[in-house]
Amino acid sequence: MARGIKREPNQDTPSPSQSYSASKKTKNSPENDDARFTGKPVPADEAREKWPERYQSKKKVKVVVSSNDPKDESTEKEVLQAKCHYTQAVIDGCKFNLYDDTYVKAGEGEPNFIAKIVELFETIDKEPYFTARWFYRAEDTVIKNQTHLIDKRRVFFSDVRDDNPLDCIVSKVKIARLAADVDVAAKEKAISSCDLYYDMAYSLPYFTFTSLDTDNLKADSDASSIISSEVSSDSTLGDNNFDDAKSSEVCKKQSEMTLLDLYSGCGAMSTGLCFGASISSLKLVTRWAVDLNPYACESLKLNHPETQVRNEAAEDFLCLLKEWEKLCKDFELLGSHQLELVNSKLNSSDSDDDEDVDDVVPPEEFEVGKLLAVCYGDPNKVNERGLYFKVRWKGYGPSEDTWEPIDGLSKCEDNLKEFVTRGYKSKILPLPGDVDCICGGPPCQGISGFNRFRNTIDPLKDPKNHQLVVFMDIVEFLKPKYVLMENVCDILKFAGGALICYAIGRLVSINCQARLGIMAAGSYGVPQCRLRIFLWGARSLEKLPQYPLPTHEVVGRGVVLNEFKEIIVGSDKGQSCKLEKTILLGDAISDMPAVTNYETNDEMLYGAAARTDLQKYCRLKKRDLFGCTVSGEKASQKKMLYDHLPLQLNKDDYERVCRIPKTKGANFRDLPGVLVGPDNTVQWDPSME
Repeated sequence: MARGIKREPNQDTPSPSQSYSASKKTKNSPENDDARFTGKPVPADEAREKWPERYQSKKKVKVVVSSNDPKDESTEKEVLQAKCHYTQAVIDGCKFNLYDDTYVKAGEGEPNFIAKIVELFETIDKEPYFTARWFYRAEDTVIKNQTHLIDKRRVFFSDVRDDNPLDCIVSKVKIARLAADVDVAAKEKAISSCDLYYDMAYSLPYFTFTSLDTDNLKADSDASSIISSEVSSDSTLGDNNFDDAKSSEVCKKQSEMTLLDLYSGCGAMSTGLCFGASISSLKLVTRWAVDLNPYACESLKLNHPETQVRNEAAEDFLCLLKEWEKLCKDFELLGSHQLELVNSKLNSSDSDDDEDVDDVVPPEEFEVGKLLAVCYGDPNKVNERGLYFKVRWKGYGPSEDTWEPIDGLSKCEDNLKEFVTRGYKSKILPLPGDVDCICGGPPCQGISGFNRFRNTIDPLKDPKNHQLVVFMDIVEFLKPKYVLMENVCDILKFAGGALICYAIGRLVSINCQARLGIMAAGSYGVPQCRLRIFLWGARSLEKLPQYPLPTHEVVGRGVVLNEFKEIIVGSDKGQSCKLEKTILLGDAISDMPAVTNYETNDEMLYGAAARTDLQKYCRLKKRDLFGCTVSGEKASQKKMLYDHLPLQLNKDDYERVCRIPKTKGANFRDLPGVLVGPDNTVQWDPSME
């Protein structure tokens, strides 16, 4: 909202406008006529029906119990009691109507606040008051100092409202309300005649940006101010409630939703999302994955053969996507109406292969047999970055395949066209609109406490934090329906949370809804105290997902700044639910057989039955988790334990490890002969031989 200080509605701190009004005219001042109501009062029956809380007592203030506070099921609030309500007021000679947008006086040297008048009433003591429903400027939201990402004329509507003396109103302001699906031309036309505009709502719980709730806003606004068509945000995954979008019908017909896993590692995040979606009867399939680690990519390919796994840097992947889109445009493949044309091209290409004509090839040239793959970068390690294709040469085997730049294939347009056409049909690379969901945890080593040279002034200029920018660039290019970004909680503590503010600002700048939450692993049945932040994003016409509520008690949590404590999922005051008992490390690993430092078998039997539900869960096969059939796997096959062998230590290190006591938190500081100083520094004990 356009207020310098965020204030929970139930706090005792007066609003800025209330604080200011104390220094203005008193009700006994003759100048008070500059702020007065005009016209006939609202009929008593109508006023009591519309604002029942204002007519419950003869006293000026009545304390009532409210359950509307999203952070507290039962809070008390003071409600000014009204003598009557009005629909018009005159302030400094200017007439104001109910539901007008106004500037409200702020503190000295601060920009005026922005509010919508949602109530005009006279108190029992005959004092003129109005109820303000506040707007946020970008700098007053979690976006903070990343306001360069947001149009200066853009504000965000909120549910925060409070009562203020009528003379706090400064002037009118013209604010256009835009629908979520408004096109650029209509948007510019609407904004040109207005001072400000809004197309999203902002709420403090989980720092949430959402599309405007039409039904909710109608109660507090004039419906005629809406630009373009009204759009409801009450859509679901795969069922969008908007009439004129073709994607609605397409989404209903889809048998699955596609997922792109960035910085995928071995695919743990995407696998978990797909498993969770299957529980909700939604088929989510990881179609593409990108990671720089070749071994992680090999593991992902083995476990997910249906996934297009790319072993490359994320920035190279983005460049490749842009080049791929250009190629598809050059060969006129884009658009659903081109599908039949693509098939006909493939068929004609196949027939051309059957009717191969032996052209005469100069002896100094090699003939391209077919193109096998595409990448962007420098696969030949010659410091020449660009678009490359993997070539199978005619008359040569796979061992002679080479990566060739696109400039060197100028005489192979037919081969290039066939490769792009086949790749387009099989979706070897996603195009804008092809991806339903993008997930990933962009590495931000620049925030690590182990980095002594962190850039605390402008962390986005640190190359170690650049992957966050790349992640958001990919999101902006591909335009997925949903985005889920994961990261460590240090991203909130470092440089005032500048990186997470940037991430949210990027999503909002491309009209994505956003929600930020912190989840404790232990709250979901994992034997850890680890905290992670999760940033949800959703296109404006989709329903922004909620966070799953905790299922288990948790022993302890990490340290979180006070500013962000309330976004820990499950920390809501008054929210009570029955939780399972805490899962400890023994619940996870107590069934594992003992091994020595010299164990070499990477496959062994458990040797004992599972003792806990978690251990039973860990032993499940893929078919049991996903309900799929794995080729070559027998249902009666014994459950095996894999990779249960330690890193083999040399004799000296092994003896040192054996001397560390088996107590919580023990480490090398507990070794005999080690002295620990008051500042936790260590040195050898000179008295030890």
